[in-house]
Amino acid sequence: MLNFRFRRQNPKSAPNLVVSQRVIDKMAAAASRYIADETGEALIGLLAPGLHTNGIPTIYVLETIAPDESAVREWATFQQGDETQAERFWWMLENWRTLRESRKLVDGKPLPTKWDVPLIHVGDWHKQPGFMIQPSTGDLMTARIMLEDPEANMEFLIAPILTIGHPNGQETPPEANFITVPQEDGTCMRVDFWYLDRHSYDFQMIHPAIYPDDQLPALPDYPWHMTDTARVDAEYQQLDEAGVYASPPILWNAHDHAPLDVCLLVTYPEWPQSLLLVTRSDYPHSTPAARTGPKPPVDPQVDPVAAFEHVWPDSKPVVLKTDWQPSSQSRLHDYLLAVVAELGWKRPVKATTPGDEVTA
Repeated sequence: MLNFRFRRQNPKSAPNLVVSQRVIDKMAAAASRYIADETGEALIGLLAPGLHTNGIPTIYVLETIAPDESAVREWATFQQGDETQAERFWWMLENWRTLRESRKLVDGKPLPTKWDVPLIHVGDWHKQPGFMIQPSTGDLMTARIMLEDPEANMEFLIAPILTIGHPNGQETPPEANFITVPQEDGTCMRVDFWYLDRHSYDFQMIHPAIYPDDQLPALPDYPWHMTDTARVDAEYQQLDEAGVYASPPILWNAHDHAPLDVCLLVTYPEWPQSLLLVTRSDYPHSTPAARTGPKPPVDPQVDPVAAFEHVWPDSKPVVLKTDWQPSSQSRLHDYLLAVVAELGWKRPVKATTPGDEVTA
């Protein structure tokens, strides 16, 4: 039986497509990790207007965002989209906004005009079983739902399909919609690129150009609270045991450049002011900073972001007379105690409730 699904012409041609080498490398790493099951990741990038390409816009795929371990990965099933992906996408979005405002990229180089556009979710890639190099009917239905979702705000999407086990040594035609990547076992990984927009009847082939990483914008690495959950748990446990309230991590441009900082609003009933703890994204490799500010008019436990935004403008830095250095063993709790001692504030102690006392 002939398959006519991909033979119908679409009303308009696909844009140019540029993919960073790091994205291909991440695809290969994920495919080797989940050999027997389907897997995939979200694709993040830019849509640049065709000012220098005869009016044809260009999609730049810069990064991928993997789902957490709650994703459903089976032989012919893959489902992604979780809080971890959303949180990491927000990190990238906020940092890109900061880069555009500062007019400088992560490496300090000026931001070229062609990349002064919003960072967006450009689609998702996923690995399919066997040699299924085309999107399935289910993939098409899922893609249409995404494009019709007003909250997603997507005009188009890229849907690369990854398959493994192809023979090595096959030639790739110059204008093919796929690439092949040799694997250690002597076979090839193949990635076929497909494009769909709101005005298209079906997926259409799109030709990818793979660029070296240094020819495309780089996004900051994920911050410590997204990559070291064990440390996050330990940090908050110690702060809670000390009797203070510590807000969830709040992303803030404390140093006027990317990457953003990870801040905590800390309060204690017997302190005269609020305390802000500021950590760089690479904490604990870098030393945190502290600032004092007014008590917020809103309950920080109800709306921590609003409370933080109220405190920050009138906050002042705290300068420690002693040199405090972080380590693998130290925690923000230890730094907080050094700051409290410097300020002459009461050392926090967790309040006890009736029945908590221990008698000898």
